[in-house]
Amino acid sequence: MAWMRAAAGRCGIEALLLGARMRLLTQSQVRDLVRMDVAVSAVEAAFVAHGKGQTQMPPKVYLDFPQHHGDLRAMPAAMGDAVGLKWVNSHPKNPILHNLPSVMGLYVLSDPATALPLAILDATLLTAVRTGAAAAVASVHLSVRHRTLGIVGCGVQADFLVEAHRVCFPEIQVVAADRDPSAAQRVVDRWGGQVGAVGDAAGCDIVCTATPSRTALVGRDAVMPGTHINAMGADAEGKQELDPALLKDGVVFVDDWPQASHSGEINVALHMGLITPDDVTGSVCEVVAGIAPGRPSPEAITIFDSTGLAIQDLALAQAVVAAAVEASVGLQLDLRQ
Repeated sequence: MAWMRAAAGRCGIEALLLGARMRLLTQSQVRDLVRMDVAVSAVEAAFVAHGKGQTQMPPKVYLDFPQHHGDLRAMPAAMGDAVGLKWVNSHPKNPILHNLPSVMGLYVLSDPATALPLAILDATLLTAVRTGAAAAVASVHLSVRHRTLGIVGCGVQADFLVEAHRVCFPEIQVVAADRDPSAAQRVVDRWGGQVGAVGDAAGCDIVCTATPSRTALVGRDAVMPGTHINAMGADAEGKQELDPALLKDGVVFVDDWPQASHSGEINVALHMGLITPDDVTGSVCEVVAGIAPGRPSPEAITIFDSTGLAIQDLALAQAVVAAAVEASVGLQLDLRQ
């Protein structure tokens, strides 16, 4: 990670030396620059920093637009020598209503010493990559077996979940489940494995859920002892993917308590009184940082409740901008003119 920190520092210095010229990166440029192995390392380092209290990350700010079936979120963060903001949406009906992605984003990377903007980059891909990487990091630190990977929900995010897990567990085999069998087949066509029902995917060693569901999809009886679950889809109040009995019986780790209690997988069960704060074991960031215990036994069902952290975006944005500087990619602008 030292090279990324150093490179990010060089980005800031270069911007100042070039008259505060900001770098603009399009989605295709970000796609060419981003690497999943680097993303996994960046997200793991962000977890460590957050677990050690070395970050600033206010809760997400939500603007809800029920009339448009979606919301917008502002996600600021500071870590080390970098500060940034992601402006991102969630509009599940966008593909049908407007032929647009459900999630789109923009990232602004700034120099904390001067507040000058260093880069503006498309964050649509950034969001998907760091979400996949976060799940894989959690699996590395919490799973006990990693022969099979169950994917529940085979939208755009599924590919990044599989790719990140293949970085960490190259031989892991995929079982894909989706209410649209063709979506599950698409994942299998790309990554191998097999199409199955939700119960089949939930029976894997590692299970990733990535849906916009507001009703529980994965039942308690479908999950075997020793399973690790990455609950990635619930990112707003009222969303849930897991049977509350799983949250009660499992060992639950959140990425950030304020976010998770408001909008993570635990939010519905918590607000309905089906679980209490005492049913949440702790922070996955502290586990990754090595300052809190993780899985208590091989038989335990571990659950990572992921809401998405702004520091993950910041860490990955730094890496992408560093790669852009190294490759001389991106349009340079001076916004002060």
